[in-house]
Amino acid sequence: MSLNRQLAMFSAESVRPSPYDLSGLLIGPGQVTRMGGTARVSTVVDAAWRVHALAAEFTARGLETSWEEAAIEGHFGVRTSYTGILAPLGEAWLRGSGKRPPAGFALDGARLRLWFAAAGTVEPEGDGATLRLGASDEHCGAVALRAFTALASAAELAKGPALRISGRRRVARLRELIGERPHVAPPGTWPGDATFAAESDATSARRPTPAPKSPPATVEAPSAEEWLLLDQRPAGTGTDSTGP
Repeated sequence: MSLNRQLAMFSAESVRPSPYDLSGLLIGPGQVTRMGGTARVSTVVDAAWRVHALAAEFTARGLETSWEEAAIEGHFGVRTSYTGILAPLGEAWLRGSGKRPPAGFALDGARLRLWFAAAGTVEPEGDGATLRLGASDEHCGAVALRAFTALASAAELAKGPALRISGRRRVARLRELIGERPHVAPPGTWPGDATFAAESDATSARRPTPAPKSPPATVEAPSAEEWLLLDQRPAGTGTDSTGP
């Protein structure tokens, strides 16, 4: 079987969204907690666009979302509501109070897409990408590396902890697996955006840059993240009734 055919079979766009895709968050920085016969998945992200990207992914899987500002400035906590749909994930991933990958854990494009939306970065030149694990999840590193290597191509464990993908061809394979950049994600934040950046730079070099127009002194122009938070807040903004 050719590599392209294999990638197409396992890409995020080739399968129907499933709540079990959230195991892609759990192999990364996500956490799962149980309450009775229900469970919820949560994670902390470092940008507003990730809140909206994950909210869209959760909604596509029939899961309610809430979010709040995290203790770290500029970070946000995103979580599903408690639901019986996620109870099997809680059972599979929790050993006592700790998170452990289940035996036979595997990745596919949908799981990788959720992982990247929560904790993936790409280098400006487009020749490298990183998938961050939880800060205290070194024990997940070997499992994550094995699952990623079996699905896509070579990677390596890096400090963070994280998986490091090096080379344009490997980053291109990652892009084929996780699909198109979410519309809420700024250009340059998703694998495959290096071409966009290069074209933008070339265009800027050919055309003179007009002098910026300052806003009135009484008006402060919102930042890109503030724009995202103003009118595009995910449904269920704030804490849910089950508590933090």
